[in-house]
Amino acid sequence: MKKALIASASFALIASLSAQAETVRFGIDLNYPPFSKQGADGKPQGFDIDMAYALCKQMKVTCQIVPQDWDGLIPALNANKFDAIISSMQITPERQKAVDFTGKYYNIASRLVAKDGTKVDASSFKGKKIGVLRASTQEKFAKDFWGKNGATIVPYAKSPESFLDLKSGRVDAVFVDGAVGEGEFLKTPQGKGYAFVGPNYSDVKYFGLGAGIAVKKGNKALLDRLNKAIEAVRKDGSYKKVEEKYFSFDVYGG
Repeated sequence: MKKALIASASFALIASLSAQAETVRFGIDLNYPPFSKQGADGKPQGFDIDMAYALCKQMKVTCQIVPQDWDGLIPALNANKFDAIISSMQITPERQKAVDFTGKYYNIASRLVAKDGTKVDASSFKGKKIGVLRASTQEKFAKDFWGKNGATIVPYAKSPESFLDLKSGRVDAVFVDGAVGEGEFLKTPQGKGYAFVGPNYSDVKYFGLGAGIAVKKGNKALLDRLNKAIEAVRKDGSYKKVEEKYFSFDVYGG
């Protein structure tokens, strides 16, 4: 009996330690506010960060944030630097060749930010410059739409840098996720005199079906857990709580 009790207690302890030890590591580019940034206290913060923690809570795992520059996210995932990417990454056919995606966790149109009153069509920026985030869906669209009509597309490693150059006149417009353009520039004092110009851009060919969480090809176990967790936070109100912290509108989309 004594041996059985000791064995039972040991098993329970091992199981407890095993559960506590499980960690899901999320790769995130911390240069994309309001979705992700490094706070004044040095800690990661933003919509993507809070979503990662909400999902980890649902999955009953420890959450670890691993900072990684945008254009290195997929290579780092495939090199096992982390387990998943939650970094506002659009689900596109091209990316689906390299990684597997969950369903969307948000879907916001891309917008062009320029001086208020700027007219926009395919040839509006001939001889001018448009800033974009390097290796983003916005960069690909901008090259095909405005670049082929005489515009110079200027890629940036960090999205905030493009707004600094817009304000200083080094670029004539910035093409970016609408929530980023609004929250990080247009609603700030630096955004005075600027506005969203032209239509919403959400062509599925370029922008996919929204932002998803990426995992390594074939990691179905983690993919299924993440999909169930997204569904759960949508149902229990956790998603809405995170959303309302950063946005005044529904970012999940139709």
